[in-house]
Amino acid sequence: MLTISEFGRRAGLSHKALRLYDVSGLLAPAAVDPISGYRRYDEEQLERARRISVLRQVEMPLATISEVLAGTDEEALIRLDRWWAAQQATNEARQATVEYLRDRLLRAGSPGLSPRPVLQRDVPETKLASIRVDVDQQSLMGVIVASTLEIRAHLTAAGASLPGGSWVIYHGAVTPESEATVEICVPFGGTVDPAGPIGIRIEPAHTAAYCTISRDECVYPRIMLAYDLVEDWVRTSGRPTTGPIREIYHPGFRERTGSDPAVDIAQPIEGLS
Repeated sequence: MLTISEFGRRAGLSHKALRLYDVSGLLAPAAVDPISGYRRYDEEQLERARRISVLRQVEMPLATISEVLAGTDEEALIRLDRWWAAQQATNEARQATVEYLRDRLLRAGSPGLSPRPVLQRDVPETKLASIRVDVDQQSLMGVIVASTLEIRAHLTAAGASLPGGSWVIYHGAVTPESEATVEICVPFGGTVDPAGPIGIRIEPAHTAAYCTISRDECVYPRIMLAYDLVEDWVRTSGRPTTGPIREIYHPGFRERTGSDPAVDIAQPIEGLS
């Protein structure tokens, strides 16, 4: 058994951190003296403590650390990879936003989005798996990536077929200052049961007005110009909307770059009778 000082020294954690991890349930001491309140730790707890220390160095939240360390090492690796992919996506989105702003400052008066048509198409009934989550603009891309990976892993484990692509339905306005509910959706074929946050449902057949944007044009706030384009078309056409607007990610979205077509901004509308 090790004192809190010895354990903290060997694990690379302060007394304050160890007390926090005890209160949060992340790393409880092996024993606590009922009279003095002194904490004692077992040497076997050092590996878990060191993993927590490393994960905190990369700014992983305590709740996420608890999820990562909850199962086997194989499960921990999967959760770690998903979290890191989400962090990378968030950082890429921030970098793209800064680059967009720099471009606008350097080329004042230039159009933020080149002209393009708004088209219509009929979308068939689709079986999909989805996760709903409340999110703000800052964490949006990370949540989309992490949720998509989680859904695809669940579908693959269940033996479902994946035609490719995914979409995000916006059930409210996501801004840098406020959260709203988004639904990350992945279409599939086969029979799959819901699990945890993953629900299974049928997306009804519908007509959609949409425009396509490139990988570079996906950055916020540039992407909002495509939303304006679609919304203006719908308003001018007089066609009632029949569902919330969505971003439809083309298959292989993560590998697309520059001017490659990558996303459709789509608004379900009432079809022509």
